[in-house]
Amino acid sequence: MSGFPDPPYFLLVAGLLAGLASGKAFEVTLKQLVNEWARTRSSRILSNLHGSQLLIPYWGMCAGICVFLASGLTVFGLPMQLSYLLSVLLTIGTAALIWSQLGKLLVLLEQGGSEAIDLDALEGKK
Repeated sequence: MSGFPDPPYFLLVAGLLAGLASGKAFEVTLKQLVNEWARTRSSRILSNLHGSQLLIPYWGMCAGICVFLASGLTVFGLPMQLSYLLSVLLTIGTAALIWSQLGKLLVLLEQGGSEAIDLDALEGKK
């Protein structure tokens, strides 16, 4: 009845579920590849982590999170175009930083094994 459009609650839930489902696929794929690497210690396996096997669920997770963020901003009253612009920029920036950190962790893992990324050991070095 009023001039305001209905908030996109469906997209809010759909984006959240898509992000969670893709995140679970990303987690399972990453664990399988790292466990396979731990058994064989082959650098070929770690180089495959930057392939489509891991990249597809990662971008699916990013897309779901982007829709979730944009829908959430729209629910709080921002115009849809501004909501999607902000969420795309935030998602791309965050996704690039996380992918970069994952790459750095995998290089550490390849060079020094799991002991190289032991966070508890880093606390003692302060």
